[in-house]
Amino acid sequence: MALGFSLGVGFLPVFLELAGLDDHSFLSNEVVMGIIGAIIFLILSSLTYDYFAKILKKIEKFINEQSLSDLIFGSLSAIVGLLLGALLSIPLYSIKVAYLNIILPSLMMVVLGFIGARVGTTKTEEFKKMFAPRPKKGTEEILERKAGEHFRKYKILDTSVIIDGRIYDVARTGFIEGTLLIPKFVLYELQYIADSGDSMKRVRGRRGLDILNELQKEPSISVEMYEGDFDDIQEVDTKLVKLAKVLDGIVVTNDFNLNKVCEFQNVPVFNINALANAIKPVVIPGETMDVIVMKDGTERQQGVAYLDDGTMVVVEDGKHFMNEKINVIVTSALQTAAGRMIFAKPSHSQTTINQ
Repeated sequence: MALGFSLGVGFLPVFLELAGLDDHSFLSNEVVMGIIGAIIFLILSSLTYDYFAKILKKIEKFINEQSLSDLIFGSLSAIVGLLLGALLSIPLYSIKVAYLNIILPSLMMVVLGFIGARVGTTKTEEFKKMFAPRPKKGTEEILERKAGEHFRKYKILDTSVIIDGRIYDVARTGFIEGTLLIPKFVLYELQYIADSGDSMKRVRGRRGLDILNELQKEPSISVEMYEGDFDDIQEVDTKLVKLAKVLDGIVVTNDFNLNKVCEFQNVPVFNINALANAIKPVVIPGETMDVIVMKDGTERQQGVAYLDDGTMVVVEDGKHFMNEKINVIVTSALQTAAGRMIFAKPSHSQTTINQ
């Protein structure tokens, strides 16, 4: 309305003069012209408010997703580009072609300002290096390495790996470097599970919230919250993949399907189950171990036992030793996507069967 009032006072008399209505004393009043302009702009603003609100929301979301260094260097470089464009466009004002002496300088300033902003955001590391203190002699090779080439700061946790709980022990040992990032939508999903009417889900959700509190209280672990969200995406897994792309982070999960989706979209992923399988003790055919046969196997006469770490042991003729602790000899081991599987046979099976 303020803009409309000022434009009404400045330009409406000109239009009235062209229309031949400037003889009316009522319309020639500056206050009336200003009120008419304010009313026109009030109507226009009410019609276009939603459109401009969406544009501002997208701009705000884009700014929130950028790092502080990119914003600072991008802004400074854009200002330098605009100043350079203003200097280079001075000769263009002398062009005698109508409007061309206005369009060309404006275009040059916009182009150079955009180029400056792009240079500032893509060359952030080089700018930091220019202002950084000179390294001591003999340390140039270490300090010259770009952290972004071999290190991603954010490790983005999904719901399943938080509920699982092993991420706390792994992070506390220091094997995961950088910052553990907890997205707001993952926290909401944990809260939803903790408030579920299903008792099993409720226990799992509360366990996940407890793990988050333990992670945050651990002084040796860096934990941050991500307050942003992707309103156009409904699935939490899809949001995690999108966030990892935006932040150049790594998704940490033990969800097999999410692992495959991340691999397909070239998003780095840490799978806690894969880590657990990798550090399990290697068994060699011929080794012996003590196991308790827990249940029948899928094949005839087979029995199934489990090691302390959850590894499945398929025992030949194990059906004869149900719920008994027996000594078995490893015959082979199979590594699958779900984990390691060991095949064995009782070391005293022949004697026991004969008896």
